[in-house]
Amino acid sequence: MKSAAPPPAPPWHHASVDAIDAALPQTQCTRCGYPDCRSYAEAIASGKAPINRCPPGGAEGIVRLAALTGTPVLPLDASCGSEGPRGVALIDEAWCIGCTLCLDACPVDAILGAHKRMHTVIADVCNGCALCLPACPVDCISMPPASGSATGWQAWGGAQAAQSQTRYRLHQLRVARGDKEHAAEMVAKAAAKLADLAAHSQHTDPAALDRKRAVIEAALARARARAEAAPVPPQEEV
Repeated sequence: MKSAAPPPAPPWHHASVDAIDAALPQTQCTRCGYPDCRSYAEAIASGKAPINRCPPGGAEGIVRLAALTGTPVLPLDASCGSEGPRGVALIDEAWCIGCTLCLDACPVDAILGAHKRMHTVIADVCNGCALCLPACPVDCISMPPASGSATGWQAWGGAQAAQSQTRYRLHQLRVARGDKEHAAEMVAKAAAKLADLAAHSQHTDPAALDRKRAVIEAALARARARAEAAPVPPQEEV
């Protein structure tokens, strides 16, 4: 019995992930349903996602992707949002409580601030992703239009996309390093507590000491597992 023939390659098989990624606006807004532009590009290249799920790229972005992938031009998927002017985050200083949640949400580190201190937006690098809006617990961030009536790629040029992509990669690197350092700190703390048990062995009930040792050893195992699972910072991958 002959084995079934493999399915034909999709018409966009020739388009590389890099080429598709370069045709996306790099706002990292997640409105396409993927965590970032690169992930969406990978889904398009593999045939798992259509080309019409990027509101920031708008109609022109769909045309660009259609040309790359050899697929028909489609209307923008309304479930992802609508094409509109590019916005820039604006923080109401009177209401900002300095919670830092918007700092964590911003994919390009366009917000400056410290705990319990008023935050501010670096307007020139804000990409209008709007991810800071739901993160703010006091609703003190707005997203006024900054491109007039221009939408899509008419409101967002290639130089801005390149800057946003670079800042996003640096953001990923910073977050990955922070996660790895935090995981290492947790391992060190748990190991130190386990080693410290020996100093109390003569002054603590052996059964109680064994129970405490078991708890700390379990915590140490979890910390080591998190440290091993922590992503390697992008620039440190081999």
